[in-house]
Amino acid sequence: MIFVRFSFLLIPSVVGLMIFSGCALKAAPARAPRGMVSVTAGRFIRGSNRVDEFQQASEMGSKKPWYKDESPQHEISLPLFYIDRYEVTNVEYKFFIDATQWRSPPHFLDRKVPNGRERFPISQVNWYEAERYCRWRGKRLPSEAEWEKAARGTDGREFPWGNDFELIKQNADAPDSGDVAVVGSFIESMSPYGAMDMAGNVWEWTSDWYAPYPNGTFKSPLFGEKQKVFKGGGGGRVGHYALPLFYRSAYRSSIAPEQAFADLGFRCAKSLE
Repeated sequence: MIFVRFSFLLIPSVVGLMIFSGCALKAAPARAPRGMVSVTAGRFIRGSNRVDEFQQASEMGSKKPWYKDESPQHEISLPLFYIDRYEVTNVEYKFFIDATQWRSPPHFLDRKVPNGRERFPISQVNWYEAERYCRWRGKRLPSEAEWEKAARGTDGREFPWGNDFELIKQNADAPDSGDVAVVGSFIESMSPYGAMDMAGNVWEWTSDWYAPYPNGTFKSPLFGEKQKVFKGGGGGRVGHYALPLFYRSAYRSSIAPEQAFADLGFRCAKSLE
């Protein structure tokens, strides 16, 4: 009889514990795959409402008006996703070309990583090659919106670390290392989600075509399926590209997907399975 009464009292407790545990498990964020960080589901502030009030773009000889393609600033919601903590490195890309017999980038002489640059970010690969690498890894290129959220968080900050440009917090000028640095060298550049080098080092491809934002009034002949967006700023700091403008998380740049540059690389993303 005692056993029966004890069981009767225990069952609701066990059921309650199971229900509580189930809710806790459902609410707990999924662990990111190795080498990636989790970007939580929800809304974030995208773009900016900045205005080039002093016409600095013309003064600097820029053909593209500043800020106009970032407008209007707006909120969007994204599901949980993962993004690489670091930019893809030379040695990681070497594994890919060896496994697939894909062509090597021009700075890989005899298909070899330049000596001492194994942990430097890969560059000189076009959009198709970047996408092919990510698919080979079971991942994909991040969308433009995913990249921006991973870089700036949810509060609309200008840079991964905050609103003030601080050169020492990013690799925007590293002449002793060929204008780029070993990935993760600038710990203070960490984004709110733990991603590194999302301002400076190398620009990074995204999956999206260059297109206007919803309700945007700016028109560009480059909009449409012509150019792919890349973001983040590079390490060269040449001419007007030395300006803080280009290292802002909201800044948008684009080129044809067949093109490649010495300061343009990428990182991969992955959806929750």
